[in-house]
Amino acid sequence: MSYAKTENGAESARVAGAAAGPAEGAGTALRPHAEDAFANELSALAAADDRPRPERWRLSPWAVATYLLGGTLPDGTVITPKYVGPRRIVEVAVTTLATDRALLLLGVPGTAKTWVSEHLAAAVSGDSTLLVQGTAGTPEEAIRYGWNYAQLLAHGPSRDALVPSPVMRAMAEGMTARVEELTRIPADVQDTLITVLSEKTLPVPELGQEVQAVRGFNLIATANDRDRGVNELSSALRRRFNTVVLPLPATPDEEVDIVTRRVEQIGRSLDLPAAPDGMDEIRRVVTVFRELRDGLTADGRTKLKSPSGTLSTAEAISVVTNGLALATHFGDGVLRPADVAAGILGAVVRDPAADRVVWQEYLESVVRERDGWKDFYRACREVSA
Repeated sequence: MSYAKTENGAESARVAGAAAGPAEGAGTALRPHAEDAFANELSALAAADDRPRPERWRLSPWAVATYLLGGTLPDGTVITPKYVGPRRIVEVAVTTLATDRALLLLGVPGTAKTWVSEHLAAAVSGDSTLLVQGTAGTPEEAIRYGWNYAQLLAHGPSRDALVPSPVMRAMAEGMTARVEELTRIPADVQDTLITVLSEKTLPVPELGQEVQAVRGFNLIATANDRDRGVNELSSALRRRFNTVVLPLPATPDEEVDIVTRRVEQIGRSLDLPAAPDGMDEIRRVVTVFRELRDGLTADGRTKLKSPSGTLSTAEAISVVTNGLALATHFGDGVLRPADVAAGILGAVVRDPAADRVVWQEYLESVVRERDGWKDFYRACREVSA
């Protein structure tokens, strides 16, 4: 037995509102959902999209890829890039969702796996909120279903007492579900997905029924390379996914572009003014992170020790955003070395013993001798003292 959606009218109104513009209250949300924050772009793409769409998709695969990668529509509407990286990666991910095979986004922390999964769900289904957040304590009910225990005790097992999970809702409604940090979920709970992904059905033995997935259903999971060995995926589950690896930015300019775009977006949401001449500090943060991450200076002349942390692009974005807030509230509004030095120290020195040695060696052997970095060196020395 398949369960039909019970609130089609309410859902249609919500989606229509999103298409017209940000939902009511979105302007005060600290972080609007992708379908609300970029509602105008999604609406413009839908209007211009004349290509075939898989059943229940809001946009065609071509339009979904354009939404993520950016472009200019025939009417002049500019679609901002949500992901800066190889186009083929996005095309493979979108094509996977158009089949009956689930998508696993894999990569080191900070490679935009969650960001990409959210925007894929928003573009495909118009709703990115059917989400299971994976942790060591995620129960089976988070993926299958739970019960309203007041109803259960009063009337016994019934459809009214059943509380559907985001995955069950996505199956019944032909939507895209998301599972974040899949490898952090206990292995026995992970394997709950095997029947869902292979048979496209979710049994409810207490009711003698099942929920069958309708066309349009699919699932996006994320996992990071650093979690290998924590709760490794079984071979049976891994076969149900098409794995797409999201790499770190290939070049410094690409990473600077990503950091700049995200800092501008976050800054606008926090009412922070654009930082004049902030590009110098953004490029400096990216340079430090890349050199320590790679264990080699940008000119290839000096080998370096790498700290225990990942020093990801996401962490660079956080350091620059925090620096911008410091410059705004406690400085003259200009992003300077002193504004980012403490953030870099916190990102690099995770292990107080080993990482502090790595950082001090880098400061003295690289930063101290680099032309134009004297102010940055002094600021780092001051916060490291």
